[in-house]
Amino acid sequence: MKLSVVIPAYNEEESISETLRSLYTTLKKYDIPHEIWVTNDNSKDNTLGVLQELQKEIPTLVFETNKGPNGFGYAVRYGLERFSGDCVAVFMADMSDDPEDLVKYYKTMLAENVDAVFGSRWIKGGKVIDYPAVKKIINRVANFIIKIVIGIKYNDTTNAFKLYKRETMEGLKPFLSPHFNLTVELPLKTIVRGYSYSVVPNSWTNRKYGVSKLKIKEMGSRYFFILVYCFVEKFFSRGDYMKK
Repeated sequence: MKLSVVIPAYNEEESISETLRSLYTTLKKYDIPHEIWVTNDNSKDNTLGVLQELQKEIPTLVFETNKGPNGFGYAVRYGLERFSGDCVAVFMADMSDDPEDLVKYYKTMLAENVDAVFGSRWIKGGKVIDYPAVKKIINRVANFIIKIVIGIKYNDTTNAFKLYKRETMEGLKPFLSPHFNLTVELPLKTIVRGYSYSVVPNSWTNRKYGVSKLKIKEMGSRYFFILVYCFVEKFFSRGDYMKK
């Protein structure tokens, strides 16, 4: 089963090399057939130049520049419309996600034949390193609200780092979110539409370089919109979007 790894990158020239080399080395070590699909989201720094150099040493690296519209959700969606694998993971360019966790996701999907694999940083075996205190409070409150509203036990919906089968991703279209709320849209649609999933512990490490692109104040209403949409779909769509 070929794995595609979609990575959105905006002004990540300082971290993208270490991220991609670590990812490629790990996937090669476990002999996992794969492609690394990077969306350069119209970066204003030298991200594109770094990717061009990396392609000479990483044979599985594919990248394109998203001319626009730009933004995290658009960049991820750009890759999700173009990947070639049998399954696809969303992975961050800032080294916050661990390639070894991706291998765990992949092996879990193969062993259990589930439609998706979600990580959780907040269950036994999961961990966070250098997580900002205010961000952690907001994260836990937001995930608690999502759990209550949708009626699920899963406690890390907002984390983008997840793995989906190609058929699952097709079943989640059309995508609605142009911003970071895509991270909530994909797993909630997966759950609401009846796709099977497993949850495994994963780790998260705060970025060493650059600044986070997530602006929490700007995202509140957008997360709320997706939450309301998925609530309405679950309880009022009469199963029209359920997995066939």
